[in-house]
Amino acid sequence: MASDPKSSGLAFVIMGVSGTGKSTVAEMLAKTLNCSFLEADDFHSKANKEKMRNGIPLTDEDRFPWLECLRDAIRIVMISGKSIVLTCSALQKKYREILRSSDPDYKAGQYSNCRVRFICLEAPVEVIADRIRSRSKEGKHFMPVSLLQSQLDLLQIDEVEGITKVDATTSLETIMDTLLQVLSKHIGSPLQVATSTSLR
Repeated sequence: MASDPKSSGLAFVIMGVSGTGKSTVAEMLAKTLNCSFLEADDFHSKANKEKMRNGIPLTDEDRFPWLECLRDAIRIVMISGKSIVLTCSALQKKYREILRSSDPDYKAGQYSNCRVRFICLEAPVEVIADRIRSRSKEGKHFMPVSLLQSQLDLLQIDEVEGITKVDATTSLETIMDTLLQVLSKHIGSPLQVATSTSLR
């Protein structure tokens, strides 16, 4: 029987490339579930942010310390018995495995038993590019559109991981309804939310 998210110590990771609306969706989900919220970009080092501003793709050497810091922050929340919603690109399985290790009981490959669950937001390339350009002009994001292709090239999802995929071009209300239906099996009962907030 599924339990309340605040007592089960679950982590819901809203993942995908930049520009898919991860922060908007994650913040709304955290508010709905009355959980903590973390923005993975806040955990990047100054050096990482500077590289991205200059259009330089990050290497695994850059990413691993970032992911490990994020993992440690998630674990602190989870072992206290609380749940958390966070954003993280988490483009490859090896990156997701670092985040899954936030769950002290996780054993590699046992995805269905892991208390770290991933939801991938997807959208056509042209839609994502337009969003990134718009946000860059407004000074709301440090990643230039020139890095989008490198992220798309990195994105790999193995079907056995059981990652939920969601169309990020639909309304936020539709996205939330979809997420809450999928996550209801983890949080004990179906939930509903109504909002007119735009992902853009």
